[in-house]
Parts: sequence; C-alpha cells; structure tokens
Amino acid sequence: MGRLIINVAMTVNGAFEAPAAEPQGGWLVTDPHSMQAGLEMWQAADAMVLGRRTYEGLAAVWPQLANVPGFEAYAARMNGMPKYVASRSLTGPLEWNATLLDGDLATTMRRLKDERDGNLIAPSAGEFARNLIAHDLVDEFWFTVSPYLWATGPRIFDDIGPVRLELVNTTTFPSGIVRLCYQPTP
Repeated sequence: MGRLIINVAMTVNGAFEAPAAEPQGGWLVTDPHSMQAGLEMWQAADAMVLGRRTYEGLAAVWPQLANVPGFEAYAARMNGMPKYVASRSLTGPLEWNATLLDGDLATTMRRLKDERDGNLIAPSAGEFARNLIAHDLVDEFWFTVSPYLWATGPRIFDDIGPVRLELVNTTTFPSGIVRLCYQPTP
C-alpha cells in the first residue's frame, strides 16, 4: 500500500509560493546537503500526485532543466517518474509522463494508494493539499523550512485544521534549512 506524503518548501512563517534561489533575491535557501537529501527523497518516491495548478507549473519548468548543470539528476527523476493529476478542468491524455485521475478525489486517491507501493509525493500546499487533508488521505507531511520570514505570498494550509501532528524526524542542514517530518495523529 502506498503512503501519501505532502512535501512543501516554505519559510519559517509559512510562505510557500514561487520561491527563487537566495542569490536571485528569493527566500528559498539551498545547500549541497539539502539538495542531495531532496534528490534522494524523489529517487525513493514511487510516483508524484498533483493538482492541476502544480502540474502545469512543474511541467513547464522541469523539462527545461534537463541540461542545466547541477540539475541533471533532479530533472531526470522529476521528468521520468509517473505522475497522477487531479483536475476538474483538464482532459487527457496528459504530457510529462502524467495520468489524469478521474472521479471523486477521495475514492480515486484511496484506490491509487491501494494499487501503488511506496511513497506517493504530493508537492502541494494549496487547494489540492487542503482537499487531501480534509479527506484524511495524508500519511505524512514533509516540510523543508528555509530560514526566512517572508512578507508576501500565500501561507501554507490557510483555513486548515485542526490537525494534530506527531514529529517523526528532524534534519538540520548547514545552511539553516530544517526538514521536519510529521504524521497525523488520531
């Protein structure tokens, strides 16, 4: 049985949208250790699960990064892994090694978790993630927290809760990035 994991990069105060690497003036901090840990996470994933907006955004970027120095392994994994997309407006077939999920989200996701082994990673903090949480489908939350307070952008999981979480693992990287892994508790 697959485990559904929401994976989000964010600031300390929960901003999550459109990060840029720190030298370009954004909030996303990276270092070789956290980049390697992120790559290993994606390499261990069985598939990616996405809402329409995230799918469209990632599908527009990752194919372009295939030959960018330092991103080759990451792009190969992101571009090659199976993806499942929940959407009320898209029609198939989809590009970027993606399959459109049909029907009720809760029923479809439970079936997908039953059919797939391993980690099903959902890089999401918007409407799709809120729906997964509301239907009690999430097995773990992985937060990669950049050491910034950021004044703009939406905040992670606005209007969600209460959801009690249990800390499973913490990893601190030399750059000040902290990766937090939580499981929902009953």
